[in-house]
Amino acid sequence: MDKALFIAMTGAKHNMLAQANRANNLANLSTTGFRADFEQSRSMGVYYGDGQPTRAYALTESPRSDFTSGPMITTNNPLDVAIQGNGFFAVQAPDGTEAYTRAGNFGVDATGMLRTMNGLPVLGDGGPITIPENKKVQIGADGTISVVGQDQGPEAMVEVGRIKLVNPDIKAIEKGDDGLFRQRDGLNALPAAEVTLRSGMLEGSNVNAIDEFTQILSLARQYEMQVKLMKTAEETSASSAQLLQMS
Repeated sequence: MDKALFIAMTGAKHNMLAQANRANNLANLSTTGFRADFEQSRSMGVYYGDGQPTRAYALTESPRSDFTSGPMITTNNPLDVAIQGNGFFAVQAPDGTEAYTRAGNFGVDATGMLRTMNGLPVLGDGGPITIPENKKVQIGADGTISVVGQDQGPEAMVEVGRIKLVNPDIKAIEKGDDGLFRQRDGLNALPAAEVTLRSGMLEGSNVNAIDEFTQILSLARQYEMQVKLMKTAEETSASSAQLLQMS
């Protein structure tokens, strides 16, 4: 009974973790550039020192994210850009490291620095990008940022920087708790000339609400089954103890 109770207990625990994963996906249904996370369950042996496992337990893990593209949304904002196909924008994470995102809803702060809507500096080939005061800004398909200065005509458009676009192997990157992607080896990805942008557009979340709701309902039923199994194990253990007392 101890083994049955242990398996049911860990199964219920990890069903809750899986539901949390799905709930997080749903919470980001409207988050620009969000990539949904998968979850999977498997059995694991419990080892105490050398030898064979003493029992098994359930384990829920998030092996990777869903990298299918989200819907394209037209905004006509010159600082909104969406990646066409594969690739990522390079940004500076709060800890100073380089990280990657698909969210292209950018803005310029009071100092002229180009930032994401979360306040992260957008990186160019030489570090964070600064945009001078202007009356017009334009982001090209290759990430080039051009501006027309104050009191100048369209012919005076000049290039002020280029967004660092990368295209690392999706098998070599992982999502952190902050929602940003990083390479598992800790190295920075190289700029990728094949990554192209669409200006005046944003990529929406790739979360499928119907699929997430369906999975949450399925996990809830699995949780109820695990609780019933724990109750059955408890009743069986009590009956066994009663039989031993009678003998």
